Amino acid sequence: MPDAAYLAVMTTTDSEERARLLATTAIERRLAACAQIDGPVTSHYHWRGKVECDTEWRVLYKTTGERYAELEAHIKGAQVYATPEIIATPITAGSDEYLAWLRTETGAGVRG
Repeated sequence: MPDAAYLAVMTTTDSEERARLLATTAIERRLAACAQIDGPVTSHYHWRGKVECDTEWRVLYKTTGERYAELEAHIKGAQVYATPEIIATPITAGSDEYLAWLRTETGAGVRG
């Protein structure tokens, strides 16, 4: 579990459909309070010795440190990439109301 109480977790995927699936299923399972989809974005990167360029969709989740491991496993399980991008950034400040909502939506009392 990360040290931070709140996290913004980002991943990318190969299609809008898969991005929607990743976002919706994480929210349904209360692994994140919300997920935002950006795209398409163009990604340039090194992979297996050459430079690649692909169209991707980015999913940004807001969650708690307590739910991170489950969210990471969820992302890995639904991905097509051999090495999916999963980056967690601590949320160091936020409005009390928003962070309370985030806690509530990812808390044990609301898990389905």
